[in-house]
Amino acid sequence: MGGVIELAVFMLIIAGVAFVPLGYFIYMYTQKSGEPFGEIEPHGDHESALLNAVGKLINTLKGVIGKK
Repeated sequence: MGGVIELAVFMLIIAGVAFVPLGYFIYMYTQKSGEPFGEIEPHGDHESALLNAVGKLINTLKGVIGKK
């Protein structure tokens, strides 16, 4: 009977360790008004070269698909 109790305690410890990061994430998410990682959006009026290139690629593909 002692083996079952030891196993149950061990399982509770493992479950606690597994769910602590989730609890911390939920706690931080609720503390920062829905922003779990804080301000991650870049600010400013400059555009990204990568976003411009991807936008051109998407528009080109739309044109090629539209012609078919």
